[in-house]
Amino acid sequence: MKGTVILSHGLESGPQATKVSALAKVAAALGWANVRPDYRDIDALRDPFAIDARVARLLESTPRAGRIVFAGSSMGAFISGFASIQRACDALFLLALPTAIPGYRQAFGAAAVLTALIHGWDDELCPVDAVIDFARTRGATLHLVRDDHRLSAHVDFCADVFGRFLAELG
Repeated sequence: MKGTVILSHGLESGPQATKVSALAKVAAALGWANVRPDYRDIDALRDPFAIDARVARLLESTPRAGRIVFAGSSMGAFISGFASIQRACDALFLLALPTAIPGYRQAFGAAAVLTALIHGWDDELCPVDAVIDFARTRGATLHLVRDDHRLSAHVDFCADVFGRFLAELG
């Protein structure tokens, strides 16, 4: 195995969600192990401070050694960034990233590692301008597509981009 991809689903979703499953399939085909933590019990609390519990579960699910890529969609992207600050990783792959969560004590943060994002121009939950600013500040690769927050019209595109992203890592 080349390493492990930790795939974090969004709110109102689960580890078998369409995008997370598509990314897992790509990772496996390219020789990467993948782990998909289940946050549904935490998400059911509907508490903005439960973000810390999500990050803790993500970190508990992360191997202690080896190459790590954190990837996630929406809330899964948000917590992947915070996990990258607490556990060294090789890269971040973020879909529909919220750069802030109302009620949470801080805005999005992430380690300075190779980062790629895919975001919808018509994202009704996470303003595209904030993601553009984040990507610009970081020098991250940003793919903007004509889609909404769910990116449901671009699942195959997300998987293709993820495949190229992992191939870049070797």
